[in-house]
Amino acid sequence: MREAVHAMKSAYAPYSGYCVGAALECADGTVYTGCNIENASYTPTVCGERVAFFKAVSEGKRDFVRIAIAGGKGAVVEGIFPPCGVCRQVMSEFCRSDFEVLLIKNEEPLEYEDHTLAELLPYRFSPDHLR
Repeated sequence: MREAVHAMKSAYAPYSGYCVGAALECADGTVYTGCNIENASYTPTVCGERVAFFKAVSEGKRDFVRIAIAGGKGAVVEGIFPPCGVCRQVMSEFCRSDFEVLLIKNEEPLEYEDHTLAELLPYRFSPDHLR
């Protein structure tokens, strides 16, 4: 969770001012971090969660345990920042229903909510639907 908070500090968010950091833990214990990266034309903007997943997948990782997500205005944690629908769908591509999603509420003292992908994305569309 601390790595997610640290990843927030690298966010590029000149338009919204909201910074998001994510730390994705692989089954082998490796952790990949990501931050949101905005773009003036908005559509190419990418969320921190997807950056973490895409970094991990690009390094050959496919087995994930949990992700921690922190967000707030100006890289200061301000309550929970749940993943957007697109990020939830990316999680659905690579993770089981019991994949853990830790939503950080506060940095000091460290407080968070613990959810599963199934809770955040019921009736998810997964690769199993295409088999």
